[in-house]
Amino acid sequence: MDNLTHSLAGAVLGQIGLKKKTGLGMATLIIAANIPDIDALAAVLGGHQHLAIRRGITHGPLAMLILPVLLTGIMIAFDRWQERREKRPEQRLPIHKGWLLALAYIGTLSHPALDYLNNYGIRLLEPFSSNWVYGDTLFIIDVWVWAALGIALWLSLRRERQGREDWRRPAVAAVAIVIAYIGANGLISSRAEHLTAEQVAAVRDEPAELVVANNLPLTFWARDMHWRGQGEIGSGHFTLFGGEDMVTLNDDARPDGMDTVDWDAVTASNPDARAYLFWARMPFVERRDGRVLLRDQRFTFDGIGDRFIVDVTPSE
Repeated sequence: MDNLTHSLAGAVLGQIGLKKKTGLGMATLIIAANIPDIDALAAVLGGHQHLAIRRGITHGPLAMLILPVLLTGIMIAFDRWQERREKRPEQRLPIHKGWLLALAYIGTLSHPALDYLNNYGIRLLEPFSSNWVYGDTLFIIDVWVWAALGIALWLSLRRERQGREDWRRPAVAAVAIVIAYIGANGLISSRAEHLTAEQVAAVRDEPAELVVANNLPLTFWARDMHWRGQGEIGSGHFTLFGGEDMVTLNDDARPDGMDTVDWDAVTASNPDARAYLFWARMPFVERRDGRVLLRDQRFTFDGIGDRFIVDVTPSE
């Protein structure tokens, strides 16, 4: 998910009462909820090589064990540094090392839990396994999650400033609402993939090898569908309110083109293509203006599709 979602999640966890367990509790939860994204530094490599690094080692079990410990040490050192400089806020609670470590773990673990929900993919067991896993449940940026967490955070902080005893209630309600929303979206995606697989099998007289529901940023009740099988790819659309016609397949079935490229030669000389193929879930080849382009069906929508293309045109 995006970092605003991660930050809101950490803050709302604080507002359910966890921030009162120790000094720097809220800051620790918010930082911890974002800390696995230190792998974003891979973007300095340029091109698409970051795809082979992102959502891997810093989102895996070793990082989940080590990062909270490191963050706890940093927060304790920061508190002591402020105290030595006589800059420590008087209203800050004393540091409770045990609770600080616990909050660091809670915040850090919330990160891969949220990242798993979209279809970008995450390697939850890196470095022990490099397999990508996908939740296909939420769009990477979900405005409804923003709204639920953001409104709850505002209401909770407002009540707290007013001295009301029920200041935790909006945050608790938001956590319950978001969990229910995630569950409902998981069921919608599962239903969409099942019905699309049935449609593809009926039209082509053979089953699809893979069907993926692409979540949409606003219309959580709908999905863009992508399928592939026997060297062909295609797309469609699903809507929960479509009655008997929940799924409509587009008239765009075509070869995926993957067998038209010497991938051994390409990956030997093109690190971007090598990283892209490691990351890609639904790769296909598109030929455009004399160029040979490697793409992924998941990322072909307007506004973002051209950010996920690797030129694999053979050199003259």
